[in-house]
Amino acid sequence: MGKDVIIACDFDSKEKVLNFLDLFTDVKPFVKIGMELFYSAGPEIVSEIKKRGHKIFLDLKLCDIPNTVRKSMAVLAGLGVDMCNVHAFGTKAMMEAAIEGLSQGNETRPLLIAVTQLTSTSEERMQNDLLIDRKLEDVVMHYAKMSSESGLDGVVCSPLEAKLVKEKCGKEFLTVTPGIRFADGDVGDQVRITTPERAKEIGSDYIVVGRPITAADDPVSAYKRCVKEFVD
Repeated sequence: MGKDVIIACDFDSKEKVLNFLDLFTDVKPFVKIGMELFYSAGPEIVSEIKKRGHKIFLDLKLCDIPNTVRKSMAVLAGLGVDMCNVHAFGTKAMMEAAIEGLSQGNETRPLLIAVTQLTSTSEERMQNDLLIDRKLEDVVMHYAKMSSESGLDGVVCSPLEAKLVKEKCGKEFLTVTPGIRFADGDVGDQVRITTPERAKEIGSDYIVVGRPITAADDPVSAYKRCVKEFVD
């Protein structure tokens, strides 16, 4: 398993995302389809982008009762995505049900990862808004361990936590890390962030990069810069 850069294609229409992907003539980046695009363009956008040769991380962050998540994951597996996710706080029972749904009738299944805490969440917000009276790092590690015990392939976590997740759950347990910004770039609304180069040093397996690529004057060059700093 090699490291990879996933572009967060947070567009609000099929036309915009396809026009963006048309820029990449000599490479087919791994892309993330999130709620905005999926809800706007529907499941067909997954098929369209897959036909173009891209791997897809479908980022819908499922969190519901186990039976609903099981049935929903069976549907998502049928779309041919390469990676999908749930919220870890949905409990072990829900995550185990998600694995069951993805595996039904399939020799292979998409990678399943769990969100620990969003990278926009600070410890203060978690404690004040969510009433989780623990240290953020402790909560992330607990959710990561619970995800591993549930049979998931990895977690979404901040790059600042990736090394600790590996130490707690094993080197094969995947860390998918958003919150990536270039050293000379804008922070935006992220709180727990780092650079592609630092994420490589820490041990992230995948980095998810949105605006530093999609809003760049030259998105292809920005993507290749990410690959150079993180993968090469």
